Amino acid sequence: MASTETQPKVEDEPVAKGAATAVADRKTDPAGDLAGLEAGLDALDTRTSARTPLPVLLRRKALPPVVAVVLVLGLWQAAFALNLKPDYQLPSPLMVWDALAEEWYKGTILGIIWQSVSRGALGFAVALLVGTPLGLLVARVRPVRAAIGPILSGLQSLPSVAWVPAAIIWFGLTDATIYTVVLLGAVPSIANGLVAGVDRIDPLHLRAGKVLGATGVSGVRHVLLPAALPGYISGLKQGWAFSWRSLMAAELIATSPELGSGLGQLLETGRSYQDMPLVLGAILLILLVGIGIELLVFAPVERRVLRHRGLLR
Repeated sequence: MASTETQPKVEDEPVAKGAATAVADRKTDPAGDLAGLEAGLDALDTRTSARTPLPVLLRRKALPPVVAVVLVLGLWQAAFALNLKPDYQLPSPLMVWDALAEEWYKGTILGIIWQSVSRGALGFAVALLVGTPLGLLVARVRPVRAAIGPILSGLQSLPSVAWVPAAIIWFGLTDATIYTVVLLGAVPSIANGLVAGVDRIDPLHLRAGKVLGATGVSGVRHVLLPAALPGYISGLKQGWAFSWRSLMAAELIATSPELGSGLGQLLETGRSYQDMPLVLGAILLILLVGIGIELLVFAPVERRVLRHRGLLR
């Protein structure tokens, strides 16, 4: 009867000896093995942060929007040159620039912009103080979510201008009318953004926080809000957009000498005098302020949070 045992081949003996030696080395020197593993993990986590040259950075960041602006101005000027509309309906870019320059020479343009920006900032700050605890309450208490969640979603989809007549009846032509419209426009967006961020938290993180003693206010501060931060920041961005739009709607309709002059009042002034260059200039200023707040405030915060989470290079 032939034997079924197999003999190791001669050429496999060095490989077997090498593997055995490696296993023995790991057994005799576990610290070295762990050190090598740690070094490998550190190498995976290490990111090369080479400094981008300034010309490359300008080409990537500044050139595309500049090209887009030049293209829009060129098409605008072409439409004016082709006389698609009378000049009192479609003024040229230069006519709009002259209208804004006239307001600048009057010394009123900076005050008008500051009036609207200060109102928007104050209204957004109050909306932040109201919307954050409301969002936490809706996110963590199921009966409250069942009762208020659909209402918040409905309020978020309601046009802000719809609140202006009601606010005027409630408070008259006062600052309270404007701030009421801003709050009703911004609070639902902030609360819903926080609810969306909390819903995306891994339940394991919440359980780990409880095990470590992070409960109640401490759990909200150290676990819940940091984990929900990306969604929360998105809600804040959307809340500011709703706040700014609500403010313009309120300023456009609720006009009174007691309310001062904002960008909405400037837009209404241009409409009442049939001054189309001033109307387009006011629209341009509203657009520039909105873009500026986004680029100077919210975009850097969002990039920092995403980079800290490893979601952005």
